[in-house]
Amino acid sequence: MTIPRRRAALGLALALPALGVRAQGQADWPSRPIRLIVAFAAGGAADTAARTCGQRMGEILGQSVVIENRTGGNAVIAANATLQSPRDGYTFLVDAANQLTNPALMKDLGFDYRTAFVPVSQFCLFPQVIAVKRDFPARTIGEFIALAKARPGGISYGTPPAAGMAHLAGEAFQKQAGIRLVHTPYRGGADAARDIAAGVVDAVVITTNSIRPPVQAGQARILAVTSLERVPTLPEILTLAESGFPGFDMNDWNGVFAAAGTPAPIIERLAAAIGQAARDPGVRQRMDASGAVMQGNTPAEFRRWLEAQRSLCEQVIREAGITLG
Repeated sequence: MTIPRRRAALGLALALPALGVRAQGQADWPSRPIRLIVAFAAGGAADTAARTCGQRMGEILGQSVVIENRTGGNAVIAANATLQSPRDGYTFLVDAANQLTNPALMKDLGFDYRTAFVPVSQFCLFPQVIAVKRDFPARTIGEFIALAKARPGGISYGTPPAAGMAHLAGEAFQKQAGIRLVHTPYRGGADAARDIAAGVVDAVVITTNSIRPPVQAGQARILAVTSLERVPTLPEILTLAESGFPGFDMNDWNGVFAAAGTPAPIIERLAAAIGQAARDPGVRQRMDASGAVMQGNTPAEFRRWLEAQRSLCEQVIREAGITLG
């Protein structure tokens, strides 16, 4: 045997045990607790989804799922924490629309979301509504558009926060409707709901859960939902897609991502556990109360959805000139 062949054989012999250990580790996964790094604060929508689904996922997988909230930097801090962790299938990121919007809003991220992360599965969607204050004269989306065209720049609307999905949905709606509204950003949905109840703004684009209190108190009215399909908890409310805006579908959402390089078999197993948790009646009942529509899609389905939404978000940000400031 020549020296190069001997070296190749020796290299193969040394590599085989490592491959065997890696394969064994994947087969035994999970053998210890799984960490979900949530990019948002405790008590928020993503945190609630992670904790509710995580508990059931732990039961399915036979290991506890530990939630770690790492807020700040428009979710970049959590993303970096995930990327700096071992790619061994025990650390994952729970993120939301920042995966789609940050590249268009922030410079020098230090990584590319498309290549740095692998979609695992979506926990849920949070459909949004277009709602108006109680004494606003329009009672349908058609009437709202007609009034806005008659009063260009004379109608205000609020969203939480600037450059969030509600803001993007509001801008996309204006573009397609051919109207111009005055935007007021809020820190959160509760703040926007408070001001629509008080009549400070004419309209809001916020989640179904946030609008519930003022609607129940008779202080606001819902004109339409921004999801492609009607919301189970608001079956009587038309979608924008049904109201002259075919295909309109912009919602808040959250899901799980793995750092690139995480073993594919582990990603598939985790996605299956998320899907099973998302279909669990107990999980669905608890999440329904927060206005969520459970998903639990496969990695391939999640990736296709993300790419379609990414193109849409980038287009809206560019055309509307949206910034984080």
